[in-house]
Amino acid sequence: MTQQLPLSIALADDATFSNFVGESHHQLTTLLQQAMQGGPERFFYLWGKAGVGKSHLLQACCQAIGAQHKTACYLPLSEYAMMGPGITEGLDAMQLIAIDDIERIAGNAEWEEALFHLYNRVREGSSLLIVSGDAAPSSLSIRLPDLRSRLAWGLVFQIQELSDLEKSEVLMARAKARGLELSEPVALYLLNHCSRHMSDLMAMLDRLDFASLSEQRRLTIPFVKATLL
Repeated sequence: MTQQLPLSIALADDATFSNFVGESHHQLTTLLQQAMQGGPERFFYLWGKAGVGKSHLLQACCQAIGAQHKTACYLPLSEYAMMGPGITEGLDAMQLIAIDDIERIAGNAEWEEALFHLYNRVREGSSLLIVSGDAAPSSLSIRLPDLRSRLAWGLVFQIQELSDLEKSEVLMARAKARGLELSEPVALYLLNHCSRHMSDLMAMLDRLDFASLSEQRRLTIPFVKATLL
């Protein structure tokens, strides 16, 4: 089981490598999976704007480690930055540390120093450390130069936004996993009439799933249009 210390954060069941879509990300997912299997890379920094799949990949890594009965911690700073940097103590005992949304602590001297020391402890040990942010290490508002340099220690990857076709593929695959039939025309209708942000699209799929189950209706364009009004 994936151990999450000292926090209690549930991982999304559908956050896996198998359903992470995007041809341009093949090299990244391959390297991450190799690292989860004991490959040579131990430090990763993933960056891109909100909704491109950074959290998905970090959680997929935790799922992969957990499947091997190894320990992992997923730390989304968007939720836990206010708890203070003391929560990083002991994280280097985990076999994988996945830190999401590092931009949330940029400019906070205590947090920056704590993460700087965490990097050093991880380097001395054998853990894997994967960090995500909304910009490249050199463009973050991190004030501690030594922390910025450590963010670039390993492999740095920019995650590109999916194309509309790839987003429609994600929507159809997630719908199928729920037992829903979502045709390509309906998926494209959602993309053309709703926010293109993947988290918003997933929330819309939740809403349609509930409406379809409640009314025992198929996901047709007229039904989707009526539900969204």
